[in-house]
Amino acid sequence: MGRVGARGADGSGPGAGSGTGPGATDAGFATGVVEPVDPAGADGDAAAGNGSAGDAVGAEATTRPAFETAPRRFARPTIALLAATAVLFLAVLIASLGGAAGLPVAGTAEALLNKLPFVHFDTGLTAVQQGVLDQIRLPRVVLATLVGALLAQAGAAYQGVFRNPLSDSGTIGASAGAGMAATLVIVYGGGPEHTFAGIGAVPLAAFVGGLAGVLASYVLGTLVGRGGTASLILAGVAVSSFVGSVQAFVMQSSTADVKQVYSWLFGSFTAADWGLVRLALPYAAVSVLIVTLHARHLDVLALGDDEAATLGLNPVRIRLIVLAAASLATATAVAVSGIIGFVGLVVPHVVRRVAGPGHRLLLPMSLLVGGAFLVLADLLARTALAPAELPIGVVTSFVGAPFFVLILRATRGRDR
Repeated sequence: MGRVGARGADGSGPGAGSGTGPGATDAGFATGVVEPVDPAGADGDAAAGNGSAGDAVGAEATTRPAFETAPRRFARPTIALLAATAVLFLAVLIASLGGAAGLPVAGTAEALLNKLPFVHFDTGLTAVQQGVLDQIRLPRVVLATLVGALLAQAGAAYQGVFRNPLSDSGTIGASAGAGMAATLVIVYGGGPEHTFAGIGAVPLAAFVGGLAGVLASYVLGTLVGRGGTASLILAGVAVSSFVGSVQAFVMQSSTADVKQVYSWLFGSFTAADWGLVRLALPYAAVSVLIVTLHARHLDVLALGDDEAATLGLNPVRIRLIVLAAASLATATAVAVSGIIGFVGLVVPHVVRRVAGPGHRLLLPMSLLVGGAFLVLADLLARTALAPAELPIGVVTSFVGAPFFVLILRATRGRDR
């Protein structure tokens, strides 16, 4: 009886019939049914007998975000986060064991746990084995974890901002823009060691380029195709193609830097060391913090701009903040590893299937699963053709391209 007052006796109150009321909001690809809440509680008798009373109560009803009404895959989000953390640790352990020099499984696992505060095991590793783990394998594994986490969370954020299941740093121009800007710094700006106002020139340029690529794709898609799914993706492809052409011209004009730029185009962790990890950490921390703090806002944006404004949010401001933070994450990843596609597309969709659409769980889960995904992809890249090494972007494309087609088929008919 508590919900009767939202409709009236004949069910003709707001949200019924036409499907245009607050209770029938199209919440987009990531949400379920939005229901009006009767603030009058169980007292629905008057509304049931009087349609005007039902309308009055319905007018005062508030909108419940769909993530609260949609079925939850996990009754306890803590269990999901612990499971994802365990998967990440297992992936890091497997990647740390992979290589020409053999390491004992138990000793390596204990050595990894020793990195945690207040934990100490007698690993039994020799000095040589400990050196191989600490100086060769762990820097690469940690960097791959960091990059995968950033790309996955950025992808989830882009999808939430645009309410578009195909949005990703690679499909909306962010990666291409960041890579182009980084290439310009490498060729013309003094290289990766150059700084500006105490900030690394490559990450700074990649951030500006990534944000410019996203904005260019969004503006082009909105002007030409009214911001639909297909138009946004096509705009991203157009922007990426144009930027790629400019990048090829820059490479041809400076053949001395071709090898370094080539590694940016397909992604690589061959140069990974603790210095790159320390370079990326501050930018990563800022971007992750900002995106995570806006998880609730992304859930509200899924209801639509009008509903978000009714609830007191500024949709434009929220989008700009989250876009800037996601672009910072993408730029940081590109700055230390090059362009790695499809991580931000595949991981959020897999996580959403397991954990549901709510961003309060989706964002941290994407961080953990994205890190595990890229660590294992990098392990495959460096061992599949050993001693030769595949670019990491090739491996992720093998997985991501078919996945992209499946998502595109699932969203057909969305645009009219």
